[in-house]
Amino acid sequence: MARDDAAKATDVPVAAGYAEAIAELDGLLADLEDDALDIDLLAAKVERASALIRFCRSRIRAARVQVDRIVADLEQPDDSPPVDESSDLDDSET
Repeated sequence: MARDDAAKATDVPVAAGYAEAIAELDGLLADLEDDALDIDLLAAKVERASALIRFCRSRIRAARVQVDRIVADLEQPDDSPPVDESSDLDDSET
């Protein structure tokens, strides 16, 4: 079973969301703080925590970019049309 835990510890969080990654990090922290942690699993758990931290940081960066874009759209004067990157229609086509 220790080998299964070690293999899982290095899996990359492909579809996990931010909340799931934080929950897993909390669990890993509890494991790392436990004096009874199997020393053979220590490096794998630290590596998994590192991967989750990188994943969370990338999600935070992406959210920051999205929020900055939204705020920039809000700061445009009312007489100018909002920037809609998802629309392929031109004002002349409507």
